[in-house]
Amino acid sequence: MERGTQFLESDHRWGRTLAEDISPTPRYDPNADLRWLLRRPWVLISRLIVVLWRLAGLGLRLAVQSSSTDARVQQRLARAILETLNDLGPCFIKVGQALSTRPDLVRRDWLEELARLQDDLPPFPHAVALALIEAELGAPAHQLYEEFPDYPMAAASLGQVYRARLSEGHWVAVKVQRPDLPFVLRRDLVIIRSLAVLTAPFLPLNLGFGLGAIIDEFGYTLFEEIDYRREADNAERFATLFQDHPEVTVPAVVRPLSSRRVLTTSWINGTKLQSRRELEAHHLDPAALIRTGVIAGLQQLLEFGYFHADPHPGNLFALPGKTNGLGHVAYVDFGMMDSLSDADRLTLTGAVVHLINRDFDALARDFVALGFLNPSTPLGPIVPALEEVLGGALGENVGSFNFKAITDRFSELMYDYPFRVPARFALIIRAVVSQEGLAMRLDPDFRIIRVAYPYVAKRLLAGDTAEMREKLLEVIFDRDGRLRVERLENLLAVVENGSASTDLLPVARDGLRLLLGKEGTSLRQRLLLSLVSDDRLHTDDLQALLGLMRRTFSARKLATGLLARLNPLAA
Repeated sequence: MERGTQFLESDHRWGRTLAEDISPTPRYDPNADLRWLLRRPWVLISRLIVVLWRLAGLGLRLAVQSSSTDARVQQRLARAILETLNDLGPCFIKVGQALSTRPDLVRRDWLEELARLQDDLPPFPHAVALALIEAELGAPAHQLYEEFPDYPMAAASLGQVYRARLSEGHWVAVKVQRPDLPFVLRRDLVIIRSLAVLTAPFLPLNLGFGLGAIIDEFGYTLFEEIDYRREADNAERFATLFQDHPEVTVPAVVRPLSSRRVLTTSWINGTKLQSRRELEAHHLDPAALIRTGVIAGLQQLLEFGYFHADPHPGNLFALPGKTNGLGHVAYVDFGMMDSLSDADRLTLTGAVVHLINRDFDALARDFVALGFLNPSTPLGPIVPALEEVLGGALGENVGSFNFKAITDRFSELMYDYPFRVPARFALIIRAVVSQEGLAMRLDPDFRIIRVAYPYVAKRLLAGDTAEMREKLLEVIFDRDGRLRVERLENLLAVVENGSASTDLLPVARDGLRLLLGKEGTSLRQRLLLSLVSDDRLHTDDLQALLGLMRRTFSARKLATGLLARLNPLAA
């Protein structure tokens, strides 16, 4: 993993260091914030009138014109949505950013306008930014930086970014926060939460369940996002997790030039993951970049338990080069991050496998363990419903799995059964949805499961952790302890067909190490008990297993994979 240029931690010209910055951190507290706003009725009433007036006007216009087939009408509607969200401010812009990555939910002729919410927003005055830099870092920008521009390179919902140069010649990104953000966010979050709680009982399909808690989760994260000291910590932690992955780049933080409202990092020269045409114009491979983005996202969720919750096109850049068939991607903006518990990570991994193996009983139990179903909910009626909805979407093979179809059919399921979205999963869903939406912008035929399942299958077959070994045993042995050769064959086929043939080499190596090593004791015992049960040797299972190994790991396949690895032009 390319960490970016390293910088000196101190310089006699620079102002106070990050460690000396002890300015208080604004925090989100829904009850205290509500009392705060109620004590200021002039602020509440004036803002509520503006919000309701703008949203009602937009809603009426959409109701009347959204069905029009005139492209010019749709373009004007998209611009009206953009202008409304821009005018309403950061909280509403964040909603628009999430929608801009969802071509399955938003008309494609609106997406181009909404994508401008990522980093094409109006900047705030340059003089205000310079004053904030001096107040935060203790010296004027022209003293802290060798070269500082007169205008920002980009403006986003919470701040704007300048491209500056240090005395050593290093180019850096300087992110400066918008003024008065804590006040604006506190005011609008109270209003949004109050409107959501009031309308929740009238929403269909259980959509109002836990809506207040979900908004609270968003509020907590948003207030963490405006503390750039926390973002600096997040970036360095993220970089450490990907330090052995050259396909992922994280900009290095310049600590002495960072504070609560100013963040300086190394500059990333890349192409935004926004347009397939633009990527191809720079001789970049969209398919390889999509694969990197999805695999990196899966690693964050299922391996690290720490993930970037806002992977929209403005926060991901394509870089030249490939590593083992994976394109090179740089992440920026680490304000919105979240963690996942070990229990949830393991359950999610199992849910992917249960889905592909059509084990809907186990999948229903996964929904309970994750909190999407109440533990007291009888699963009997839900299992066949899951099979009908999810099994039909899977079709005949993994590649036909379509999350758009899942979303449409799941709405019907939520209407009849008590499904809910736990607050702790709000950001996870946002991250996965954003990642899938970004990939679909680059490739409308993209199916995230085509990448997700080979990744999970390789992790299971490697058995490199105790939890993966436990899950592997669950997959390839039934409840009676019999070996399910067809499931093992399915795992191997997914690995072989889902990626380069060279991936069979590490699978063979890891599988042999697992089978013969000390970590494989339980696997060997289960295998032996499966082959020798009911006082007889099950030669049919043994023959099927040996045949599968010969077909999958033939000398020809392994030799071909080895030659591909040795060939420097193969990737």
